Amino acid sequence: MSSKLSAVIITFNEERNIERAILSVQDIADEIIIIDSFSTDQTKAICSKHNVQFFERTWEGYSATKNYANSLANYEYILSLDADEALSPALEKSILSIKTKGFNGAYRCNRLTNYIGKWIKRSGWYPDSKIRIFPKSKAEWDGAFVHEELLLDPNLKEYLLDGDLYHYSYYSYEDHQERADKYSILTAQKFYSKGKKANALKPYLSAIARFISMYLIKLGFLEGGKGFMIAWISAKSNILKYKELRRLHKNDKRS
Repeated sequence: MSSKLSAVIITFNEERNIERAILSVQDIADEIIIIDSFSTDQTKAICSKHNVQFFERTWEGYSATKNYANSLANYEYILSLDADEALSPALEKSILSIKTKGFNGAYRCNRLTNYIGKWIKRSGWYPDSKIRIFPKSKAEWDGAFVHEELLLDPNLKEYLLDGDLYHYSYYSYEDHQERADKYSILTAQKFYSKGKKANALKPYLSAIARFISMYLIKLGFLEGGKGFMIAWISAKSNILKYKELRRLHKNDKRS
């Protein structure tokens, strides 16, 4: 028995990406719901050209926003997509085949990242398996700070879909560095809230370990200069993360 599918996307200033995301799901989704946090670019105007349900809502964090978006869906099964993602033709075909038979579980797909114009299959970035289709009554997004996690009913079966989910992550090294710094600060706050600490050597030892892992062990050097930059920026983000964690604990002692 065929299933209905609600595609859900959250946005903020995604004029570079949102149309591609919409077009990639329009042939398989029975509705497309977009929750926008009052974008200041052309995101809203672009969405208005397509058959989507567009809602504006003050930003409450990734998990809260995604859970709210899911609550608006008219159908049980959700296709959760980030604005900088798009279905590959093979993945679209795979989803459509299962949709025709009827969804019965949660569905993962391998995410392939495009980094400044290059598809990255090493550096630990692939396969980056993500659950993207699930029944809303048996799933909930969790995580107050960063890297929201989808919590599923433990009895729900998981399946791996054929085809890749395209991820258009970064358009420049500056873009990568800016977002890496943002996530480092948020992760430090998360660690701090859980009582984690770091000694004076931790920022540097973790950075060295991260670089060696991504560039050598996970074969990032085979990606050329972009593989080096992925490892380098990731290593620097570890330094910032643990320095920020130490700063938060030092402020505790002063107060």
